Amino acid sequence: MKIFVPGRICIFGEHSDWAGGYRRINGALEKGSTIITGTNQGLYAEVKPHPSKLIFKATLEDGTKKGPFEIPMNRDRLLEEAQKEGFFSYAAGVAYQVLTHYRVRGLEIDNYLTDLPVKKGLSSSAAVTVMVARAFNRIYDLKMTIRGEMEFAYLGEITTPSRCGRMDQGCAYGSRPIMMSFDGDRIDVKEISIGSDLYFVIVDLCAGKDTKEILNRLNHAFPFAEDDVSKAVQHYLGRINADITRDALEAIENGDAVRIGAIMRQAQQEFDKACTPACPSQLSSPVLHKVLEYEPIQPYILGGKGVGSQGDGTAQFIVRDEAAQHQVISILEKDLKMQCLKLVIQSARRVRKAVIPAAGFGTRLFPASKAMKKELFPIIDKNGRAKPAIMAIVEEAVDAGIEEICIIVQKGERNLFEDFFCIPPMIENFNKLSKEYQRMSEYIQELGNRISFVQQETQEGFGHAVYCAKDWVGDEPFLLLLGDHLYASDTTTSCTRQMLDAYDRVETSVVGLKITPGEIIHHFGCATGAWQEPKSLLQLTEFAEKPDLAYAREKLHVEGMPEDQFFTVFGQYVLQPELFEILDEHISQNIREKGEFQLTSCLDRLRQERGFYGYVVKGRRFDIGIPEAYQQTLADFKNA
Repeated sequence: MKIFVPGRICIFGEHSDWAGGYRRINGALEKGSTIITGTNQGLYAEVKPHPSKLIFKATLEDGTKKGPFEIPMNRDRLLEEAQKEGFFSYAAGVAYQVLTHYRVRGLEIDNYLTDLPVKKGLSSSAAVTVMVARAFNRIYDLKMTIRGEMEFAYLGEITTPSRCGRMDQGCAYGSRPIMMSFDGDRIDVKEISIGSDLYFVIVDLCAGKDTKEILNRLNHAFPFAEDDVSKAVQHYLGRINADITRDALEAIENGDAVRIGAIMRQAQQEFDKACTPACPSQLSSPVLHKVLEYEPIQPYILGGKGVGSQGDGTAQFIVRDEAAQHQVISILEKDLKMQCLKLVIQSARRVRKAVIPAAGFGTRLFPASKAMKKELFPIIDKNGRAKPAIMAIVEEAVDAGIEEICIIVQKGERNLFEDFFCIPPMIENFNKLSKEYQRMSEYIQELGNRISFVQQETQEGFGHAVYCAKDWVGDEPFLLLLGDHLYASDTTTSCTRQMLDAYDRVETSVVGLKITPGEIIHHFGCATGAWQEPKSLLQLTEFAEKPDLAYAREKLHVEGMPEDQFFTVFGQYVLQPELFEILDEHISQNIREKGEFQLTSCLDRLRQERGFYGYVVKGRRFDIGIPEAYQQTLADFKNA
């Protein structure tokens, strides 16, 4: 499988991770707090299991190859290797920690591409440790959360001579910005919602600094201040930093780039005043300040500051927009010969796309499904109009604000759907229609303009059908609707709009749920969790595919629900694009359930790694996939 881990950049709060750690000795100190985000650059790797060894090959940013390094999966040998200086020590340290806690075999890791600059405050070593922890987690299905991967990566790095801060492995959270707080040995992580896209420029100052000397001198101020210099350092990394990160969090959530820029300038000024006297040889930073004050870039930047341990290593600027980003990079690379990186933190993305799998054969509706696709079976809507079921599903999505729709079709069946959505009736038939139905015909073609078709070459399960839409969806959240379910809301808000509203609140994957009696849950996918909003929103703790009643009673009951009533999947999902990474692993490793690539186990994996919510839809679903249900749908849907 393939893995990507970005670097990470500290936007605000450098040094406060280790400073807050001293609270386990001196409780009078302020908690540490930092805001970090993943970079757009990182480490790319292909990984696979090995029966007995850890094998690691690396490609550095300049294309230089290192390794392969090989070592037996033996705790003593791994620990010995980890405690050496060197690139491979980070991988060995993580492997040692994983082997201490889990029964695993080995790994082959080919880090075939690195576009992340090293030793520039972007946590390249932490990215290596996260990559190794994630590889063990995914290859051996260790069921670690992102937080778990982060913890094992940290344990692995401090097994080496490195004494990194606790924020570095926050790169495990990827491109999403997070706020971390540090209270002794306790760490809290909060994912941040972004009000609008934010544009940064990261600048390699092409100078030098002694990070160990900076950390050594600043650590002298802890855990107890013995002079005015130490008091100033503690005050900056404590109360001043807490105020700065609090204000910055609010500005980031509001997407207020101007305010973020002002806070950056304030943070740098306060750091210079309080911390430079503790280590003047490294923190006077003449190159950093020259670049921060460089006149030609001032019209384009909103603010800037140092990165990481500060000093003459790396600078960061927040700029007005993409055009300003380009201008700043062009000026600094041309005038000062400094390498620059783009960083864009994207706002919470609105759901624009929907996927509707319609490639199944319809076995339970044979022989009717031999004559007509089940998605084209007729239904009667509440206005008394006869229409194919797929049209009602597409309308449900469009009416909720979806802009583009992908229908997954079986090989050779695309024309069946295109004929309906894209081809008008022959003119002699069109002229026979009433004015109302002529407008309806034009409306159907308008729907067709929103629809793309993707072909599923072979029928290999629901998960495989969804995976076929990977390239069409791209890196966006998407709505998934079943091709043989209709929906009717019990409120003035459609079922799909309810789902999209729930996603907007939690900004992670959401599955629609309905209450179902225990005697029939063995027909459905089920979910359970803890209430976040009573009778409305659950944070999920498990997915189960068609469980029996005994298992449901033991594992799936939700607090406050009547006995033998459970939550089953409603047939609507809003999903993060990371689902495709998990589906890709299952397909590339041929992980099948009952001979097919299923979706439910991949959803449960996504839940473990990224979090997942269940929304109790205020509405009803109507199944057309089996004869009895289709008959009932014909009777009930028009009155819904």
